[in-house]
Amino acid sequence: MTKLKINSKSVEVDVEDETPLLWVIREHVGLTGTKYGCGVAQCGACTVHLNGEATRSCVLPISAVSEDDEIVTIEGLAEGDTPHPVQSAWAELDVAQCGYCQVGMIMAASSLLNQNADPSDEDIRAEITNICRCGTYPRVLAGVMRAAERMRG
Repeated sequence: MTKLKINSKSVEVDVEDETPLLWVIREHVGLTGTKYGCGVAQCGACTVHLNGEATRSCVLPISAVSEDDEIVTIEGLAEGDTPHPVQSAWAELDVAQCGYCQVGMIMAASSLLNQNADPSDEDIRAEITNICRCGTYPRVLAGVMRAAERMRG
């Protein structure tokens, strides 16, 4: 049995050591907000926070995660009923088009803003490398900037 802390809750799963964190989250814990995209850590649809860092969960074996690590998925990003500022900005600006990649984008953006409260356009482009087939990048940039303004207060 492997013990994990996901969204501030302790869980135990019985999986092989090489099982990717993505499949543990989706199939064994039942949190399906985190998406499978490419399976090779390129698209970012599977992005979660691991100890506050944006992490591509599709290639991270569960053996690389300890029970002391803090895993946050999209389901745990909000503060109770209050959406995270990135989630609010995304909704206000209609950032998502098809929406498939947007969970990963939101997780990458919120991680960036936790580390850099006043990112430049270049910072955002460098840090958020998730792929969006619909090409919503200008709206992603605007969403990150709006969320940053709110987080700075």
